Amino acid sequence: MVLKIFPRRFSYASCSVLSVLALLAASCSTSTGTDESLEAASNGGDGVIAASQHAVTFDSLADATVKITGQGTFIEPGTLDPSESAWQGSGFIIDPSGIAITNNHVVVGAGRLDGLYGADGDDKASMRVLGASECLDLAVVQLSAKDLPHFEWFEGNITTGLDVYSAGFPVGYADDFTLTRGIVSKSDFEFDTQWASLEHVIEHDARIRGGNSGGPLITADAKVLGVNYAGDDSLDYSFAIHRDVVKDVIQDMIDGKRVSSIGINAQAWDSGDPQFFGVWVSSVEAGGPADKAGIEPGDLILKLGGVSVGDGGNLGSYCQVLDTQGVDGTIDVEVLRPSAEVLLEGQINGRELAVTAENVFGGQDPAAAAAVGEYSGQSVEITDNESTIAVSVPVEWAQIDGEAWTDPQGRFWNSVAAAPDLGAFWETFSASGIWMLATDAGTAPEAALDQFSFNQSCDLLTTDTWDDGYYRGPFNEYDCDGTTLIVLATQDYEQTGTLVLLTQLNGEYELTTVLEGIVSTFRLK
Repeated sequence: MVLKIFPRRFSYASCSVLSVLALLAASCSTSTGTDESLEAASNGGDGVIAASQHAVTFDSLADATVKITGQGTFIEPGTLDPSESAWQGSGFIIDPSGIAITNNHVVVGAGRLDGLYGADGDDKASMRVLGASECLDLAVVQLSAKDLPHFEWFEGNITTGLDVYSAGFPVGYADDFTLTRGIVSKSDFEFDTQWASLEHVIEHDARIRGGNSGGPLITADAKVLGVNYAGDDSLDYSFAIHRDVVKDVIQDMIDGKRVSSIGINAQAWDSGDPQFFGVWVSSVEAGGPADKAGIEPGDLILKLGGVSVGDGGNLGSYCQVLDTQGVDGTIDVEVLRPSAEVLLEGQINGRELAVTAENVFGGQDPAAAAAVGEYSGQSVEITDNESTIAVSVPVEWAQIDGEAWTDPQGRFWNSVAAAPDLGAFWETFSASGIWMLATDAGTAPEAALDQFSFNQSCDLLTTDTWDDGYYRGPFNEYDCDGTTLIVLATQDYEQTGTLVLLTQLNGEYELTTVLEGIVSTFRLK
C-alpha cells in the first residue's frame, strides 16, 4: 500500500475543566429577532460595528476581552451515555451594547454561560447566543451589560510578517488575562478540521493555549485581525479565523439568521468500520432544523444531501453540502443511531427521520459494535519517560514502556513502546504495537532506516519518502506473514533530532484509523 500523508492533527484552543471531549464543537442556539441595541450595533447592515469613544487601546485590551465559562451535557463521540462538563474559553466585545464574538465550540451546547470582563476581570454578566455556525466555528453572543469598551476591526491588508498579539484567558494557575506576541506566518489559506471548514484562515505564532479559543488576534494598535480557534503547541502553530469571514456573516448572526448550521454540536468521527464514519452529534439545538428532523444527541450523520460526510476526518464535505443546498433547503439525511442499533433516513427541513434498517450491529452491544471489535475509537498520547517524544495510539494499547534504549553501537535513544501485549510485540511480528525512538540529528534518517532493516525476516513491499510539511525522511513497508510492518525514519524540518517509528498493524481498522492517528501526531516535544 501507499503510506498516505495525513494532515497533522490540531487541537481546540478552548479547555474543558471536566472533559475535553465535551468541547467537540458545533452548532447554534439562535435568536429569531433583534432589539434596538442590536440594530444600533450594526452599521449599514454589513456586519461592521461602528467606531466609538469606547474603543480600546493596546493598554486597555483586557477591558474588552471576555473570559467565558460554560456548563452543559453532551454525548461524547463513540459513547452512549450523556456526561456533564464545564469549560472555559475567551471572547471579545465588538460594540458598547454588549455584543461579543467567540467560537462556536466555546458556547454551543451550554446550558449556562457566564462572562467576566473589565480591567480586573471582576465584572460579570450572563450571556445568550444570538447566532452560531458549526462550519465557521463562530458565535455571536449578547452580554447582559451596556456602555462597554470594545474592539475595532483592522481595515488594511493582512500580510505575512505582520506583528500580531493573541489576547485571552488560557487555562493556567491563575486563569488571568494573557497576551502573547508573534507574526503572521500565512496570511490567508483554506483549512478543514474535525470541527470546522474555513476558506480563509490566518496562521501565526502568537501562541494560544487551552482557554484562548474565541479571543482576538490583534495588531499593535489593538485592531482585530481574526478570531483564534485552534493550535498545535508542539509545532508552535496557531490559527485564527480571518477577519473577512467574520465580517461577512456577523450581521446575519446578530439578526438571528442561520449560517452554515442545522443546529447540532458536530465533529467528524470515524468508528473504524468503513461503513460507519460521519459527523457525530454531541448535542442538538432545541427547535432547530436537526431537532425538527428527529436527529438526537449520540447520532452519527452518515450522509447529507446524498453525500458521505466526515470523510478525511473533517467537516469539509458536510459544510460543502450545507453551502450548496442552503440551510433553508430540503436536504436528505441518513443517520446511524448506535443506542438503538438502527439506520434512519429523512430530510432537514422536510420529512422526519424514519427507521430503514434495524439490528445493524447484529445484536452486539451497541457501544462495542460502534467501536468496531476490540477498539473504542478513542486514543491517548504516550510519551517516553523524559517527555521528549510523543504520539497518539489507541487506548487499548495500554501496555507502555518509556525506558530509554542504548543500541549496540552505544548510541542513546529516547524510546517509548505501546501495545495491547508488549511481550508479544517484542517477541513476534504478529502482534500489533508501536516502538518510537529519537536520537540526535547527527544520525541521518537514511542511516537510521538501514539500522532498523527487516529484510532478512519479512518481505519488503515498498520503499518511499515521507514528507508531511513538518517531518521528512524515508520509510519501508514490510509484509511479515500477514502483519504489516512500517518503519519510518525522519527528521523535523528544523533538524532538532531523528525519529524512528516501527509500527506493526493487523486488519483494516489498524491500517487506516490507527495508522492515521500515529502518522498525524508523532513528534519531538
